[in-house]
Amino acid sequence: MSIIINPQQNLMEKARKLLDFNDKLDISILDEVVRCMYTGQGDAQKAAQEVLTQLKEHPEAWTRVDTILEFATNQETKYYALQILENVIKTRWRALPRQQCEGIKKYIVGLIIKISSDATTSERERVYLNKLNMTLVQILKRDWPRHWESFIPDIVGSSRTSESLCRNNMVILKLLSEEVFDFSTGQITQTKAKHLKDTMCAEFAQVFQLCQTVLDTSSSAPLVQATLETLLRFLNWIPLGYIFETTLTSTLIYKFLPVPAFRNVTLKCLTEVASINVTQYDEVFLRIFTQTLSQLQQMLPPSTDIRTAYSQGTDAEQQFIQNLALFFCSFLKEHGQLLEAKPEVEGWISALEYLVRISEVEDIEIFKICLEYWNSLAAELYRESPIHHSTRNPALFLTRPLPPRRRMYQEVLSKIRAIMISRMAKPEEVLVVENDQGEVVREFMKDTDSINLYKNMRETLVYLTHLDYADTERLMLAKLANQVNGTEWSWKNLNTLCWAIGSISGALHEEDEKRFLVTVIKDLLGLCEQKHGKDNKAIIAANIMYVVGQYPRFLRAQWKFLKTVVNKLFEFMHETHDGVQDMACDTFIKVAQKCRRHFVTVQPGEMYPFIEEILNGINTIICDLQPQQVHVFYEAVGYMISAQTESLVQKNLISKYMVLPNEVWEDIISQAARNVNVLKDPDAVRQLSNILKTNTRACKALGHPYVMQLGHIFLDMLNVYKVMSENISAAIAEHGEAVTKQPLIKSMRSVKKETLTLISLWISRSQEPMTVLDNFVPPLLDAVLLDYNRCPIPAAREPEVLSTMTTLVNSLMIHITPQVPKILDAVFQCTLEMINKNFEDFPEHRQEFYTFLLEVTVHCFPAFLQVPPEMFKLVMDSIIWAFKHPLRTVADTGLQILYNLLGQVQTMENEVAQQSFYSTYFRSLLEHLFSVATDSSHAGNLVMHASILCRMFSMLEQGGIKVNLSGGSPEVDNVTYVQNYTASLLKSAFGHLSDNQIKVFVKGLFDLDHDLSLFKEHLRDFLVQIKEYTGEDDSDLFLEEREAALKAALEEKRRSQMSVPGILNPHEIPEDMQD
Repeated sequence: MSIIINPQQNLMEKARKLLDFNDKLDISILDEVVRCMYTGQGDAQKAAQEVLTQLKEHPEAWTRVDTILEFATNQETKYYALQILENVIKTRWRALPRQQCEGIKKYIVGLIIKISSDATTSERERVYLNKLNMTLVQILKRDWPRHWESFIPDIVGSSRTSESLCRNNMVILKLLSEEVFDFSTGQITQTKAKHLKDTMCAEFAQVFQLCQTVLDTSSSAPLVQATLETLLRFLNWIPLGYIFETTLTSTLIYKFLPVPAFRNVTLKCLTEVASINVTQYDEVFLRIFTQTLSQLQQMLPPSTDIRTAYSQGTDAEQQFIQNLALFFCSFLKEHGQLLEAKPEVEGWISALEYLVRISEVEDIEIFKICLEYWNSLAAELYRESPIHHSTRNPALFLTRPLPPRRRMYQEVLSKIRAIMISRMAKPEEVLVVENDQGEVVREFMKDTDSINLYKNMRETLVYLTHLDYADTERLMLAKLANQVNGTEWSWKNLNTLCWAIGSISGALHEEDEKRFLVTVIKDLLGLCEQKHGKDNKAIIAANIMYVVGQYPRFLRAQWKFLKTVVNKLFEFMHETHDGVQDMACDTFIKVAQKCRRHFVTVQPGEMYPFIEEILNGINTIICDLQPQQVHVFYEAVGYMISAQTESLVQKNLISKYMVLPNEVWEDIISQAARNVNVLKDPDAVRQLSNILKTNTRACKALGHPYVMQLGHIFLDMLNVYKVMSENISAAIAEHGEAVTKQPLIKSMRSVKKETLTLISLWISRSQEPMTVLDNFVPPLLDAVLLDYNRCPIPAAREPEVLSTMTTLVNSLMIHITPQVPKILDAVFQCTLEMINKNFEDFPEHRQEFYTFLLEVTVHCFPAFLQVPPEMFKLVMDSIIWAFKHPLRTVADTGLQILYNLLGQVQTMENEVAQQSFYSTYFRSLLEHLFSVATDSSHAGNLVMHASILCRMFSMLEQGGIKVNLSGGSPEVDNVTYVQNYTASLLKSAFGHLSDNQIKVFVKGLFDLDHDLSLFKEHLRDFLVQIKEYTGEDDSDLFLEEREAALKAALEEKRRSQMSVPGILNPHEIPEDMQD
């Protein structure tokens, strides 16, 4: 009998020898293992991966890199060796003896020179060479200039020996520039980054001379290309004299721009120059502009149809059009006013004409580039001479002379208006669309890119309308007439036109808007009658609904039109084409919100308010709607009723409004009173769920006045809640946990969830906290808490119970404090047991649990002092688990709880309890906080970590902690003890740091605790030092600042937008500003 040995198995046995560093390395086996990892399958591939990972993590692995690079025949093996080396450079470079560092550096440099000196070899091994270059740059970031002062002279000197070597040196310089100037944030300390930048600027003369020599004398296309690409990276930081006081720009424009092979990278260089904003070189900028334009006019004559040329062009030609757009937009944005002031400079209008034609190109990215410029230009021209509707008289406006700058741009801007109208992106509100197959369908997935593009186009068109509203109106009405007479009829043309019409709401004077819209709506309604076919009607209906929904001001001023529009919406609610009913309901709710008062007052020529007519015919209106559409409809009518200020009239309206749902509710409840098994009938349970959803929408719209309806169903609702709980528990007991996936049990849980959602919503909207506390809280807690606590399986507990308790605490604040221990007793322990097994289970319960604890900490902190010490210990443990959680939302909440808790403890009047807290928890909190603050997966929470630590050290230093923290050494004061304790913690965690590094860091924690921003930077620099050893990604160290900066920019933009009529969507404007 012969034994068959699997060759893969045999290889893996040999592979284990790679991990024995006493044996000589067998390169052929390593090549085989690497090949197996890339091309093998199953267990063999897994085993190869395991061996390679162990080898890579071995502390001596780097000593074998030179042998691998020298003798490996498999290219992937060489890449693997460079990964080992890069890991050592990033994590242990400073821990290696200097001699070994010099040896590694010398070896890598020698290898790069050997490969890159020969053009054929460097081309063949381009990927390998690039990886070597990157490794060298990682060394440079750590050694230059201190341990390699001659680096710049060395690289410049070697570049003169061979063109192939020079080309690769350009790549190294480009990589170094990117690493130092573009990617240094958070990767190296701020001091080191500044030092590298200063050194690079100081020694740049030699590099610039090398670049200039290559550009002036070299005939090697690959070398010139590499030099231009390197120069492109330099242009945003080099001293300006090199750009504006040399022949560099002329060389670029005359020598390289006309050459097809170089024109794209050259144009990028010129764009980088154009985006520099300084005033001392105005004459040079004018020269650059005229020279570039003159070259462009020869390459791309002004008469060229750029849209067609782009669609038929090669990739490089299309890229050129995109780069041309970037050049013109950058130059005109930064130096447009300079060109305006010099009418003798030819070509300014030509540049604008080029940009207009580029804006017509059917490429969305190119269009976005152009759009950004047109937006900034239109906004700038508007802000120079804003027009406010309150002061604008249409007659005066027509006779008022145009400001000089507007006159200069008048013709160009008219062309841009036409482009904006014909290319308008789809707004979020439009649900009926044409798909790729040309079918009219309902859109389910929102296209975020399209929505953002619409917002930018909308803003631009609003500014353009302010600059010349008559021109905008003329263009739109001409296009609409062509839709009606059929010469330009198409779904796409009608859509973009109507989206554009809807987008300028608020930008016209009220009288102009009225005249304009009467024409538009009449034409659209006529078009609806004129066109046949369901698809045509669906598209026209969607456009009518979008347009009318965007003009609430017009509808408020024109009651007859408003009534016609609403009746038309009711008509569309019976239209079964996909999406039309949804849009009708969505438009109805918008109209109801913005015109609510007009429906509850008696209008001229009417006998009674229109709300009466709606309520009388409600059955007929909603008979064809789906349940979710009925909910939207009820919310809309609720907004109308909320506008009725007479309490008695409002109560009568609410009573009439809820008749239909109440009839069904009462019928089911009366049947259940006779036979409780009715509440197990799937149809009855589904109806109850829908009625509760309708009530939730009504409550959302009505606010506090909903209390009369809630009072009508509240106790029945809680009884239904209890029965549903019993039914679910009985089903689980009989059939096991799997029963919770059955439709009937899901519907029963839906009834429970909707009950809690409704109660929670009303409590948050109530204006009478004591009424809530006395009349609603006791029965609510009795029905909900015991059920939650005793639920037989954790998965059947509703997270909405926790969110309802959070709402109670948030709304009733200090008033609910006596009830909090009872709530904690019911929900705390059982929820904790659900979420403390791991970080994944029950995410909703987890988030709601911690949000509840946060609200209790902020509003009802004294309640924590009433719970037993064991429970408080569990509260503290759970807070620590929260801020250690990998999910950022949970970690954020945990940190917020701790920050607020420390603030509450700091202001406690009970000094015994306060000092007892510090004695028990201060040290452990410090330890846990440092463990997360130094964990790269929590880097995004750096600001909160710094805030809490700063508060703790400040509290300590100011003597707020009187109890002795050392436990057994009363002669050691708290500050000294915590300094030693912190140093000891950090030393044991980060043994590679020197005693001096730790000493400086700990001293800074106390010295800077008076200034949070300095404290935060101090902590951040320490984290960078740690990462240099651990090799972890530190890109998140600035995450919170980036988020805060984005939020601040957004708020500033919104403030600016609110000052311009029409910029904000009418549905984003606060009520008090418009009705």
